[in-house]
Amino acid sequence: MTGASRGLGAFIARRLAADGWPVAVNYPPGVPAERERAATVVKSIRAEGGRAETVAADVTDEQQVSELVARTAAALGPVEVLVVNATGPQPVVALEELTWRTHLDQLEFFVKSPTLLVQAVLPQMKRRGGGRIVQIGSDMPERALPGWSAYAAAKAAQLSLTRVWARELGPHGITVNLVAPGWIPVERHADATPQDRDGYLAGVPLGRFGTPEDIAAAVSYLAGDAARFVTGARLPVNGGEVLG
Repeated sequence: MTGASRGLGAFIARRLAADGWPVAVNYPPGVPAERERAATVVKSIRAEGGRAETVAADVTDEQQVSELVARTAAALGPVEVLVVNATGPQPVVALEELTWRTHLDQLEFFVKSPTLLVQAVLPQMKRRGGGRIVQIGSDMPERALPGWSAYAAAKAAQLSLTRVWARELGPHGITVNLVAPGWIPVERHADATPQDRDGYLAGVPLGRFGTPEDIAAAVSYLAGDAARFVTGARLPVNGGEVLG
């Protein structure tokens, strides 16, 4: 799975490993701290009896994505489940300052990267007669917060890709679904103010923040046999903050 060295990705990787899947823990190359974090995730998986390997790759680069999938297959076997989770910086940009480059920065991660990854695993999945693709989306297109134009637009496009690919790949036994988390506090939210947190919680019917384990459980379901007849779905995991 991509973006698995920390945050939601690390929790999802551990959950899938606990379910019995061999897991490739992807992290961005050239960042020693991310390499160490990925190694820690792999170590924890192995300590619990699971199989995992670290695999560095820039998931927006076509050649590196091809090498990522090839190395994963060589180390762990054919890819049966692809979890698309990697993301980049998510700056808040007012409309007056929005540029096409701002849009492209988000589209690189949420349109280009998923396309490259799915194309890379398709031959293996088609040969096996099936597979699971799970994208990690967002509730931001529905929340429509000022300053989030580029991120929300790219995440909306990611959902559209999910639905089109579900129809296109269904005849090959491949399901394509999207998990849409609400605000799940992880490392990158460390600077959130109490006012931000309280304001968000005021709109959550279940009255709490979600946890990374909540997201991992949703991915586990969509990756498993229980979801064999579920495809093209958007699964919100946000305590009711955004409905539907």
